[in-house]
Amino acid sequence: MKQYFQLFLCFGIVLSVLSSCSEKPQTSVSSPDGAIEIRFDLSETGQPMYMVTHNGKTVIDTSYLSIDFKDLPSLKDGFEILTADLKTIESSWEMPWGEQAVVENNYNELTINLQETIENGRKLTIRYRVYDDGLGFRYEIPSAEGVSEVLITDENTQFNLSGDHRVWWQPGDWDIYEHLYNETLFSEIDALSKLDHPNLIATHIPENAVNTPVTMKTDEGLYLSFHEADLTDYAGITLKVNPETFEMESELVGSERLGGKAKVKLPFNTPWRTIQIEEDAGDLIESKMILNLNEPNAIGDVSYFTPMKYVGIWWEMHLGKSTWDMEGSQDMNTFIEGQQGSSRHGATTANAKRYIDFAAANNIKGLLVEGWNTGWDQWINSEDREGVFDFMTPYPDYNFKEVMAYAKEKGVEVIMHHETSAAPRTYEKQMNEAYDFMKSNGMNSVKTGYVGKIIPEGEYHHGQWMVNHYQKVLTEAAAKKIAINAHEPIMATGKRRTYPNAIAREGLRGQEFNAWATDGGNPPEHLSTIAFTRMLAGPIDFTPGVFNIKFDEFKPNNQVNTTLAHQLALYVVIYSPIQMACDLPEHYMKDGEIHPAFKFISDVGVDWDMTKVLNAEIADHVVIARKEKGSGNWFLGGITDENARDLKINFDFLEEGDTFSATIYKDAPDSHYNNNPEAYVIENMDVNSNTEIDIKLAAGGGFAISLHRK
Repeated sequence: MKQYFQLFLCFGIVLSVLSSCSEKPQTSVSSPDGAIEIRFDLSETGQPMYMVTHNGKTVIDTSYLSIDFKDLPSLKDGFEILTADLKTIESSWEMPWGEQAVVENNYNELTINLQETIENGRKLTIRYRVYDDGLGFRYEIPSAEGVSEVLITDENTQFNLSGDHRVWWQPGDWDIYEHLYNETLFSEIDALSKLDHPNLIATHIPENAVNTPVTMKTDEGLYLSFHEADLTDYAGITLKVNPETFEMESELVGSERLGGKAKVKLPFNTPWRTIQIEEDAGDLIESKMILNLNEPNAIGDVSYFTPMKYVGIWWEMHLGKSTWDMEGSQDMNTFIEGQQGSSRHGATTANAKRYIDFAAANNIKGLLVEGWNTGWDQWINSEDREGVFDFMTPYPDYNFKEVMAYAKEKGVEVIMHHETSAAPRTYEKQMNEAYDFMKSNGMNSVKTGYVGKIIPEGEYHHGQWMVNHYQKVLTEAAAKKIAINAHEPIMATGKRRTYPNAIAREGLRGQEFNAWATDGGNPPEHLSTIAFTRMLAGPIDFTPGVFNIKFDEFKPNNQVNTTLAHQLALYVVIYSPIQMACDLPEHYMKDGEIHPAFKFISDVGVDWDMTKVLNAEIADHVVIARKEKGSGNWFLGGITDENARDLKINFDFLEEGDTFSATIYKDAPDSHYNNNPEAYVIENMDVNSNTEIDIKLAAGGGFAISLHRK
């Protein structure tokens, strides 16, 4: 911090530090609040290296940077510093939808311009941005004479940790993020032994590496999370682990067809490598650093997308009640157990109307219909999945026009579904016509899917080829005014700031694993871990809202490992601008009437002015309050792991002098995620900014509160 102020004394308002000020340029920069500092230097051999401190204590010890190429020398050694430029940015921007209305974007930036000391040496820029909640840095490779394109074979970005931290991690899979998170010391990470579900159709884990975001807690109580921002025309990142030295190093997702990791045209900027650094676990969730490291909105108005809750013909296929296809072969019992079912097609005209009626009666604005189009009988079992679906031809028992007209009459928007069967080349040929078909029928959003091994062989879901495909989908959809909810995606890296038609992604072990449950389903602590790992990357289409916890009607050996109140809380805890009420309409009925607890789902918002994390510890519990945009109403959600716990809720976040009518949905005294999961209690009271209440959460339990201004 002392050096930082010396710069200002030397230049007044200094934005550039040259050798005229001192023989050696200033190569350190601090966060606006001074807590985080980055120090950059060159090794004795001229290799770039850096370290990070927080309040004077080392967070990242000396770590080295380099890039390897095919048929070219590495950008590694022999560098000298030409200039080191500093600047300060204080700005803000408005979210068209999101966790809050306005995002502050305040940081200090250090740009290191390097050149090899040999004759005609190549140049390299390393740019750091330091925020109060962490930092990002990237490589910038300028144009070079005679070289217009390079094939990167490895990016060697090191993160040398200061100790054996506690880590919440999942294997560094090149194809999926649908593994459970593990909680171990860093020295105990063994990703190659953690392939924890036998029915993951596509999975490739070549190294002892972890996917990002990967989150840690130090012995001193500092919280760290490592990820990337603005992933564009590049391979996704995993982090190789050295358990003995506490080091991580980037391992980009490869391509066998490419023979490397990423082929890029010069000049080129890599994605930002990010480290969130917080003293409180909840601040990880509130951070908007990943978003801030992306470019501003590039597509303009997105008012064609309305944040909404939706129902759908989806969960019944996972339960085995119905099938995606008319032939009766494509339900989850078939996939897992090898059974052949009878024809129980879910996407019929009559069934779609039934869901529409339920949605219209209960303040649900959207309907997703899966299995409406032909091709599902060939989907998984086909040797050649190219051209399986056309996205415009319905099954004979699904009258597309009739369903669309009925939905419009009832004020329900239908969400399109495009399962590509992991054949992106076919989908790219179909997109223009398929999107025109959507718009001509008044459809503004689509759920895309990429189940299976990527075609062509040798490419992976998280490699550069697929990163560019996902980007092409966003760009083409934006041109047609269509929003994308991607399943089997590349991990979100904040590009929703630039392309706000990227409304949600899957990218985690979702609710459906509870219905498959060959390994017991998602454990009670799953979502109190997800909130501090996967959710840090961006909105999640998790599909909460299961009321029939035990599945007795269809799968008596399976269940969701939470209470009903926990399911309600997820509408606040797990952020998405689209939230599914995933259970069957009949399961939302009780004694011939709508279930009393469903009122919270009807009432809860999906678009927010403000978000505050009230109480949190990774993998244990989290309590979040969100203020609904437009109404001024607040909604709270809290969840716990397998341990029951008592929490005190302080309402001091409310506007002073205002009184709110609170409806509290909580676990009953005898609730338990396994023994009595559907027991709940509803209470009503008035609260204000001085109110404190105690709430008991059952094992696997939770609570939800709606606050309406009086």
